[in-house]
Amino acid sequence: MHFDLDNTLEVAARDYEIWKNTDLDSRIAVVKLIRNQLIEQKFKYATSITKDMHKPISQSLAEVEKCAKLCNYYIEESKRILKGRTIKTGWSEVYLTNEPLGVILGVMPWNYPFWQVFRFAIPTLLAGNTVLVKHASNVPNAAVALEELFRIVGNQQVYFNLPIGSEQVENVIANPVVKGVSLTGSEAAGKSVASIAGKWLKPVLLELGGSNAFIVCEDAILDEVVPVAVRARMQNAGQSCIAAKRFIIHNKLKDQFIKKFVKELKTFKFGDAMNESTSFGSMAREDLAEGLEKQMRDSINMGATLVHGGKRDGAFFEPTVLTNINVDMPVFKEETFGPLAVIMGFDDFDKAVALSNGSNFGLGVSIFSKDVNFIKSKIASFDEGALFINEMVVSDPSVPFGGIKNSGYGREMSDEGLLAFVNKKTVVIK
Repeated sequence: MHFDLDNTLEVAARDYEIWKNTDLDSRIAVVKLIRNQLIEQKFKYATSITKDMHKPISQSLAEVEKCAKLCNYYIEESKRILKGRTIKTGWSEVYLTNEPLGVILGVMPWNYPFWQVFRFAIPTLLAGNTVLVKHASNVPNAAVALEELFRIVGNQQVYFNLPIGSEQVENVIANPVVKGVSLTGSEAAGKSVASIAGKWLKPVLLELGGSNAFIVCEDAILDEVVPVAVRARMQNAGQSCIAAKRFIIHNKLKDQFIKKFVKELKTFKFGDAMNESTSFGSMAREDLAEGLEKQMRDSINMGATLVHGGKRDGAFFEPTVLTNINVDMPVFKEETFGPLAVIMGFDDFDKAVALSNGSNFGLGVSIFSKDVNFIKSKIASFDEGALFINEMVVSDPSVPFGGIKNSGYGREMSDEGLLAFVNKKTVVIK
């Protein structure tokens, strides 16, 4: 079927004029309908995710349920966030209003094909914008399912799927109809989109890669920490920007940490992704597994030691652990987007901070210690968008999410996510 991009942009702009004048209660009612449909048919939607990227169905179901949680958050909080505020000045009255910008483009990734779209689309729509979504090419089932789900709106269309190639994104951004861009994806994609958006003076939000450190201090309890560490690295076959990728362990605990980490990996159940007891599956594409294998092999050639795993069969990449890492190796310098953990040691906490900050990315860091007050005193030392103490880095609708450095800029979710694409208009009355 031929896709008419120009007509889609025209309809998105036309229906925006209706949607922006739809009162907030009515927009919230639409989100409630979307949430209800999502929950009622969650297995159908989860299946579309699993078919596209081999994610175990239990994890796909959890992704769908998390989308419903995000809807609930904004159903409850959007009125508070969007109400604006007054400012005390020498004039009789000054206040700010939060008004929509127009049609917003979302360039979305494949690793969480529902969650990434929901955390962009729901707050952007509640603010009164309409959205265009350019999905990754390898999640066609999820793309179709999402468009059908968002068509529940009624008299106008507010969500538009763009079945286009990456080479057409520049023309979409350049079109006067489009007023802003949100991209979740690679560092290279972020640089390209930011450059194009800058050329046309359009706001852009970038959520890019990460190489999160997972720091375990001398006083941590390994039996509590290791299961969290394994989950933080291996969930979604390690294909997550916020996954723990560099494990920085106090040298007094490092050998025991490695033994317990590998033991935990051996409990994983491989198999049919549609079986709810399967806990680990293939990577999304064979070329992605090949790229991870190259990073591993190049690092081993530079002196890294393979402790566990390392085998690849097509898109399946065995959970893998490397140690004896130095900062020049690809597995330290680059983002490893798959089930590969690298483990390093430290004696002094300042060394752990330096290793954590040694990445070009700055999305998040996890630190495990009984001495919370000491860790709190070191928060400003870390170059990150988020710091989690005694918890793995996660995304949650109630807290802002985003990074610094090569992890991008801007924030999704919480208040900031709802206000990402609004005109904060100042009103002054003498």
